[in-house]
Amino acid sequence: MKNYLDLEPETWDLYDETLLELKDKFLEIDSICEENTTKVLNAFWKNHISEAHFSSTTGYGYDDLGRDAIESVYKTVFNSEDALVRNQFISGSHALSKTLFGILRPNDLLVYITGQPYDTLHEVIGITENASSLKSFGVKYDEIDLKNNDFDDDKIVDYLKNNKVKVMAIQRSKGYEYRKSLSLEKCARIIKKIKEISPETIIMIDNCYCEFVSVKEPTDVGADLVVGSLIKNLGGGLAPNGGYVVGRKDLIKLVSEALTLPGEGKEVGPSLGVNRQFLQGLFLAPSVVSSALKTSILANAMLSKLGYEVEPLPFEERVDIVSTINFHNKDDLISYCEGIQAGSPIDSFVKPIPVDMPGYKDQVIMAAGAFIQGSSIELSCDGPLREPYLAYQQGGLTFDSGKIGVLKAINEIIKKRKGN
Repeated sequence: MKNYLDLEPETWDLYDETLLELKDKFLEIDSICEENTTKVLNAFWKNHISEAHFSSTTGYGYDDLGRDAIESVYKTVFNSEDALVRNQFISGSHALSKTLFGILRPNDLLVYITGQPYDTLHEVIGITENASSLKSFGVKYDEIDLKNNDFDDDKIVDYLKNNKVKVMAIQRSKGYEYRKSLSLEKCARIIKKIKEISPETIIMIDNCYCEFVSVKEPTDVGADLVVGSLIKNLGGGLAPNGGYVVGRKDLIKLVSEALTLPGEGKEVGPSLGVNRQFLQGLFLAPSVVSSALKTSILANAMLSKLGYEVEPLPFEERVDIVSTINFHNKDDLISYCEGIQAGSPIDSFVKPIPVDMPGYKDQVIMAAGAFIQGSSIELSCDGPLREPYLAYQQGGLTFDSGKIGVLKAINEIIKKRKGN
């Protein structure tokens, strides 16, 4: 690398020291990758995936064999009754929105038990007023904050005993909050308690950034619906867009009819040439997630040595591919994002600047030199320009490219400290 990267000697020394310390942690990640790769291959074998499934449809999308096969593969991977995997979902937030509009009706009560969800859902729910929100259709909303980075079991149990809750929603990843993401063990515990008190309550989990980080998924521990994006973990860097919903068959039917139209549901929706990318992306996803985790852990370990607060700590159990870095000042946040952009394959020559973005209250700086717009399984780093100036880093299609981006970003910090 030294033939191509003009980095400070201190950056190289920090990298060499840190990489040696992470050897055992990386072996642990390799083991998880191996099991998830086997799981995906088994799903391909079980569903007899062939080259014929790469073909696609246009127009209405009737009889799309590839699309239907992909949904069968997802159903197998997630050990669920049914799946909806579509390029008509434009983002993870869109998949969540369609899921909520599909399963909620006027006067139903939606409760997020992980506190307020991330900004892009505020107008969907009606936290921020919008004439098209769930609130405008008469859906009621409440939220229960986390307690010490865990579910507030007592408050949730008490709430269920005194209210009829249609949907309890869990956002596993932290979003733009400074908290820990939620492990499957914690989710399993609270799902069991909810179902004991109110078995009819639907438990919906936002699984964005969490897929294939461990060997189980939320449907393995009792979640009724699990929702995510294909330009994050499961797209493997190849899916050009899309999202997925997996879970109970009756609920998937409702979501599919919210996405398309009542009476047609999953039967329509052309794949428009993405079937191969969806299948190949899922095939690569365990390896890509492994690379993203190693990139994230390396960044956290190096930054913590430089005195920054990072979450999770380098040797903690990982729940998602996201690292939170507390810079405490906007200049370091901007410098780090500039370094990530400079280490990207696309638009490496431009500098990211803070701008207003739809769905966010504060200006956001976003470094994302990606092949696919908004693809956060590719190395990216972003954060709102507000105290305490947190950056959220995720992605890395390969560890070799991811670590180069991290090295260039950390080098920007070291140069600044030296006054260069």
